[in-house]
Formats: sequence, structure tokens, C-alpha cells
Amino acid sequence: MKTSSTSRSGSGQRVRTEYACTECGAVAVKWVGRCPECQAWGSLTEKGVPRATLRKVSAGPVNAPARPMVDIDPELAVARPSGVGELDRVLGGGLVPGSVVLLAGEPGVGKSTLLLSAAQTWAASGQGRVLIVTGEESAAQVRLRAERMGAIHPSIFLAAETELSAVLGHLDEVRPELVVIDSVQTIAAAEVDGSAGGVTQVRAVAAALTAAAKERGIACVLVGHVTKDGSVAGPRTLEHLVDVVLHFEGDRHSPLRMVRGVKNRFGPSDEVGCFRMTAEGIEGLVDPSEVFLNANRPRVPGTAVTVTMQGRRALPVEIQALVGPAADSAGGARRTVSGLDATRVTIALAVLQRFAGVALGGKEVIATTTGGVKVLEPAVDLALAMAVWSSVRDIPLRPRTIFLGEIGLSADIRPVPALSRRLAEAARLGFDHAVVPAGNSPGEPAGIRVDEVGDLGAAFRALGNDNGVVRWLRS
Repeated sequence: MKTSSTSRSGSGQRVRTEYACTECGAVAVKWVGRCPECQAWGSLTEKGVPRATLRKVSAGPVNAPARPMVDIDPELAVARPSGVGELDRVLGGGLVPGSVVLLAGEPGVGKSTLLLSAAQTWAASGQGRVLIVTGEESAAQVRLRAERMGAIHPSIFLAAETELSAVLGHLDEVRPELVVIDSVQTIAAAEVDGSAGGVTQVRAVAAALTAAAKERGIACVLVGHVTKDGSVAGPRTLEHLVDVVLHFEGDRHSPLRMVRGVKNRFGPSDEVGCFRMTAEGIEGLVDPSEVFLNANRPRVPGTAVTVTMQGRRALPVEIQALVGPAADSAGGARRTVSGLDATRVTIALAVLQRFAGVALGGKEVIATTTGGVKVLEPAVDLALAMAVWSSVRDIPLRPRTIFLGEIGLSADIRPVPALSRRLAEAARLGFDHAVVPAGNSPGEPAGIRVDEVGDLGAAFRALGNDNGVVRWLRS
């Protein structure tokens, strides 16, 4: 096992070597197998000898004199649209000159494709030059992808570099209005100890690029990788250095992609943009309901529709459930969940067995969402319970009906946030009946009938299915 070591500084003072976590940036005085902060295994790496703490700093020259606030032009911080509508929605209107955006996502999910499309629309709209610095691919590979996407423009410049000083040199030579660094983990500074992608290197490179972007008034986009648990790779200080943090999500087996805002100094931090991957590249989905719903399919048991909130956006989602006999002859029953919170599914199944007379012992239950979307909020509990009941009874639910509500352990239906926005989206899509929790007082949008229910039994009665199905074991 590694132990802490010491070295002598120039003054002869003994200085202890430190170890930093590559996942969260936590510092430990000795090496351990597991980070004490984020609990990641094998993530501690040796840092360089820390510098002595400054006890007194003398005043020095300033870069720009302080000015009265009324004399500062606010137009310098106005967002400039990138041309990709869904991306601009998440950014809060577009890219702000001098801002730094961190776009994080899994490898192969489409980050480079999205930014190449944004670079083409930016240049085509006359916003100025775009510099794309690629550290993972050659310039020829990026050129081939751009040709396939139709994203070639004379104002887009490519550079394959992994040295920070060379990147800064390209900024002085090209003088772009937008720069894309793909990715920040591949860029290294020769003056900083450690390999590219390490905690020290990533922090130093991000700080230098942030300073350069703000000094030159350049909109900068940094591409970052994520760890196995989905968080941004590198130190946590990386997220504090940048102005905007975006997460690019999606299953590589599904065409659906989502850009989710996590931090935004210039707009809302809970917006979501929807995209679809195609053979030609990526396209924004202004109305993604067609991905999550199949309006032309006939009524089948085991399906129920709800409306989920993805950030500030109301999206309809179809919940599917399939209940059948266990394949294991010993009576073992599996619970398979995709796109839903497994804990919420377990709660809904337990409530159905306890209060609704749905026998699930010895049966396999499969619950999923359509379109590859992940829904983790409790507001989908009622739709999930209805889908499971429909599959068990082999009875299709009433068409053009949505279900909204969180199910408690006593089968009570609890209120959900943003109910008015959910109902308005359902009415726009042609739904004419909604079963919602009592007490939300949402009002009734034009063309939709709203039934407020306080428990699971009332939800079944709202559908006319209270023919002895629901058995209340307690008054």
C-alpha cells in the first residue's frame, strides 16, 4: 500500500506530498484505496509539492480600471443565438460573448455532432468565425463528419492540438467569435505537472481557457467526459470555473437525445432540449410528443399515458407494463424496470397487492417507458399502477386519458407540481380526460374533463372500473 511521503523545499523545510481524487478533487495526506469524500475506488493520484501559503500580498497593477456600473454597456453580455433552437432554449437564448460552457456526456452520445451542427449554423448566420480544436480526432476525421452532415463553411476553422500554448496561439491567429474544445481532458499544459486528464491539468487548462475567453470576448464551449455514475469527470472546481454546465443524455440504441441544464448564469438552470439522431447528423425536436406517443396504435392492455416535467417542459410519456407467469419453475419472480425508478415501481406494486386485490406473487412484472426517456419523478406512479392493473386484468384503459399523481403507502394520491402546465400540454395533444390528485385545484383547460381523486379506489371509480376490483382493507 502507498504511504505518504515528504520532500524538502528550496528552504530546506520538509513538505508532505498530497493525493487528490480524480473524481471529486478531494485532497488526502496519504494514499487510500477509496476516496473518503465521494467513495470512488482507486481515484487518488499523487499531487505535486504544494506551494507555501501567501501571508501578505502587495498591491499590483490592474488590468482594467474600475468603472461606475451605469457606464458599463449591458449589450456586451447579450446572448447570441447559435442557430440550434433546442440548444438555445437550454442556454437561455444563445451563447454569451466571454462565457464558458461545459457540455458533458458519455462517449459516443453525440456531443461532437451537436457542436459541429451549432458551429455550422453560427457561421452561416454571419455571427463570426468558429474555431474547433479537436484533441481526440484528426482534422480530416472532423472534415469527413462535417461533409456527411452538410456542415462545411468557410468560416469554420479546424485545429488538431493537445497543447494549451498551441491552442492559445490559434486563438490569437484565427480570432474566432466561438471556440469549441473537444475535449478539455485531452489538452495539457507543459508548465503543469501531471498527465492530460488529471485533476491538476484539467483545472489549469480550464482556468487558462476561461481567462482567455473572457479577455478576448469569445464564447467558449468545452466538451467533457462523464464518470460511470454520470457525473462530470475531473475536479468539482471545473463546474465552478465555467458559466454554464450542460449534460448531454441519451441511450446510444435510441435516437432520442436530451440536453439538460445543470448550471446557467445567464438563464434558467432546469431547461431541457430534445434532439433526434439521424443518418445525416442531429436535429432538434420542437414537439417531441411523437417520439413518446403512438397515436395510431390500437388500444392494448398494459399501457397508460402521463405527462412528466423535464425541467420546465411538459412531455407526454407512455408507460407500459407486462405481467405474466414466472419463467422460473421454482416460483421466482423478477421485476424488470427500464426508464423508471425501480423504488417507485416496487412501491406501486406493493400498494396494488395490498389495496387493489392485484395478485402479483409468483408473476414477473416488466415496466418501461417508450422512446427511451428516463422518468424518475413520483408523478408517474398513478399511470404505472393503472398500466399494471390493465395488464393483469387484460383490460385496455380508456383512450385519450392521462393519469397524474404520486401514490402513498396507504394508497392515497398525492399532489404533483406544475399540474396546470401538464394539463395544458395534454389538452393540446388531444386528450379529453385527466385523472389527477385532489387538492391541486388546477382548473379545467378547454376540451378536457378533470376528475380529482384522493385515493386509488377513487381513481378506479373515475374510469368506471370499481366493480369489486378495489378492496379497502382499512376504512
